[in-house]
Amino acid sequence: MKLYGMGPSRSFRCLWALEESGLAYDYIALDIRAPAEQANSGQNPDYLALNTQGKVPTLVNGDLVLTESAAILYYIARCAPESGLLPNASMDVYAKLDELVIFIMAELEQPLWSNGKHRFALPEEVRIPQMLETANFEFAKAVKTLDHLLPDSEYAIGNQFSLVDILLAQTFNWAIRFEFDVPQKYRDLRDRHYQRPAAQRALEVIGA
Repeated sequence: MKLYGMGPSRSFRCLWALEESGLAYDYIALDIRAPAEQANSGQNPDYLALNTQGKVPTLVNGDLVLTESAAILYYIARCAPESGLLPNASMDVYAKLDELVIFIMAELEQPLWSNGKHRFALPEEVRIPQMLETANFEFAKAVKTLDHLLPDSEYAIGNQFSLVDILLAQTFNWAIRFEFDVPQKYRDLRDRHYQRPAAQRALEVIGA
């Protein structure tokens, strides 16, 4: 199993899950902004053959290639059921887990990526500075909704750590790095989960 990634980007959540899972893997560090002729560039033809967008993450396992971080998390969890990343639970619990995953990806993370695109990722001529205010508004709205979706407990699902906790912690880490207004309880959530041994090992892999 190979994971292509870069620093604390979305690929970090997949790297963290691999460390939680105990599965054997190789990590290939990319620089998605490097010139295409560099072997580790996201625009290198060899990498574009795996991921046509030139983004990270990309997971390769035999003939399987996955390029969406949430799908990679589910795949890792299913390959290592003993990890508990997907709990052994009822259909109702799985429904809540799926709801949270979709909400995080579609609502909580979306304004963070909008911020990144309009600050540095998009070509300057198509960036819209006013989008930064919109992103702050949307993030604050998503956080208020999350308050109602999450239980008042240590973990997002039941009484154990799951892939939802990885998503939440990494997304709030992203928000903190981008200087969004993150309530203290979610800063504490990030800090608590990032102290897990698997998270610390993943941080060592990326040199953070």
